Amino acid sequence: MSDATLTGVLETALYADDLDAVEAFYGGILGLEKISRGGNRHVFYRCGPGVLLIFNSGETLKPHEPGALPVPPHGTKGHGHVCFRVDSNDIEAMAERLKAASVDIEADFHWPNGGRSIYFRDPAGNSLECAEPRIWGL
Repeated sequence: MSDATLTGVLETALYADDLDAVEAFYGGILGLEKISRGGNRHVFYRCGPGVLLIFNSGETLKPHEPGALPVPPHGTKGHGHVCFRVDSNDIEAMAERLKAASVDIEADFHWPNGGRSIYFRDPAGNSLECAEPRIWGL
């Protein structure tokens, strides 16, 4: 058996019923680059070296069509959480961008070990955080 090392998170998934609303939020307000949208099933965004996948959970529970990629059905219900990495000199600008778009910031604080986090919600109710990497000693 060989040793294998996980080197990072390649993709992260959230779930939302209204893909039009999340597309306007993630692409418009947060400024993420859209990779693709698959009808009412998913919308994918580039986020730094990784990818943010947003699925309509009702659609991802359906078995794949014959000839489609053999990705097994998956999905969840309820709110998820993603923390976006933001450099310390950009976190205030992100807070101002959110406020200008009338996005409520639920929490804005400095961690005891250093670093700042801001928490807010997307249109589907997912908990989002922007934080300086030093909250994890990075």
